[in-house]
Amino acid sequence: MIDGPYFVLTVLGVLGCGVMAGVFCAFSTFVMRGIAQLPPAQGVATMNAINVSAMRPPFMLVFLGSAGVCAVLAVVTFVLLPDDGAVELLLGSALYLFGSFGVTVVANVPRNDALMKMDPGTPEAAVCWVSYVREWTKWNHVRAVAAAAAAVSYTLALT
Repeated sequence: MIDGPYFVLTVLGVLGCGVMAGVFCAFSTFVMRGIAQLPPAQGVATMNAINVSAMRPPFMLVFLGSAGVCAVLAVVTFVLLPDDGAVELLLGSALYLFGSFGVTVVANVPRNDALMKMDPGTPEAAVCWVSYVREWTKWNHVRAVAAAAAAVSYTLALT
């Protein structure tokens, strides 16, 4: 059974991944749908404002902190090779680090950066907005599922 500081790290992994799964799920299920119903100029401006707000410490602490906990859990698991939960711990770490954090870096952030460079009221922004919403949300679904699966995997490691 996992115990001591390793137990605490695993619980932090469950909580961090679970919180991030909830954030991603909220965006996929109703935030993006609501923003997509706005006129394109308002949608672009709103999403840009959200992306700026996301860079503040409260969100970044949970998002990056969860990635840090997952990385530490992966390293500790490789070093200690525990009898119980090793597969679940490594799977949980991989799911969050690649499926949530990695997807954010390679799929969502580049789209956010491109959108930020656009003047919301231009025809170019209106055209870009339609594909942005579709593609960004698709990748956000991946992040939500990966973070939720990571939380489940870490929970299974505790049992």
